[in-house]
Parts: sequence; C-alpha cells; structure tokens
Amino acid sequence: MNVALGTVTNTVESLERQNLVLHEPYRGVRLTTKGRKLALDVIRRHRLSERFLTDILKMEWSKSHDLACKLEHAIATKEVLEPLDEVLGYPKTCPHGNPIPLGSGRIMEEKSELLVDLKQGERGVITKITDERRDILQYLATLGLVPGAPLSIEEKAPFNGPIMIKVMNASYALGRDVASVIWVKRR
Repeated sequence: MNVALGTVTNTVESLERQNLVLHEPYRGVRLTTKGRKLALDVIRRHRLSERFLTDILKMEWSKSHDLACKLEHAIATKEVLEPLDEVLGYPKTCPHGNPIPLGSGRIMEEKSELLVDLKQGERGVITKITDERRDILQYLATLGLVPGAPLSIEEKAPFNGPIMIKVMNASYALGRDVASVIWVKRR
C-alpha cells in the first residue's frame, strides 16, 4: 500500500484509542462492534455514491469509485443518505456488483464464487468485480465483463496459466490475477 510502517502503527493505535479496532500483537487487528458499524456506514455511503454517479450523472463505471471516495463524505447524514437511496430505487449493489449494506448494517449478498474456481466447460453470470481500480474496470468493460454478463470457461491452462473465456461471441484469455477479481453465479 506504499505506507510507512510507522504510519500503520500510529493509525492502528489511533483506531484502538477510538474503540474502533482491537489489536493483538502478532495476531492482527479486528474491528470492534463500533468499528464495524462505522465501516458499514462508510461502505453504504460510498456504494450509493457510485450508483448516483453512474445511474443519475451517467458517468463511466470505471471513474465512479475514485469520485465516490470524495462524494461519500458529503452525504454523511441521514437527511441526504435516505432520500438518495430512495431516488436511486433502493439499489442492492454498486455498479460493480458489490452489495450495498442496508441502513441497519445488514448485508444481503448474492451467492457467488470466483471465476478462477469454475472448471472448463462451466458457465456462469458475472455478479461482481471486487477490484475497483480504474484501469481494471476499463479493461473489463472493453471485454464486456460486467455484472450480468454471461460467460463460459473454454479452457484453463495448467500451472496458473491463463483462463480462456467466452463472453457473447468473443473469446478472451484472462490472467489468473484478473480472473480472481471476477465473481460469478453458476448457470
């Protein structure tokens, strides 16, 4: 993440003082109940912001993540968040297919699995893309690999080689690193 070790230590200590995380040396960091509630609230605002940017302002899905990182801070109150959710039609996912937490903090996630786990000849429909970096999203969009797109596995090369997939009438070779951010529901 290109962050100095001291910065990580200071951040974890600060989060611990705010009762947002529990840190156990050599075991890791866990969210407290308060930290989980706050994290889900931020995720909700972020993903609704992405929906606003793509559905209402018609921005490209590949740009929505970065812009939503800024916008989510402006909708930190229920006075804005609840009407926004209503105007958007209470979406269940962000444009990339990731679930939007409900106001209660509950997450309704569609059962899916990683594309890399499908076997040769199996078919599925893309449910979500978990890497929302702009360059990845732009690349996937050019191939038609977006939530809702049906695909099939034509071939899986051994030794962590590429996966040949068919989307619509086109075939593509995907590296395992790219395929590992695509989630699908078997058909």
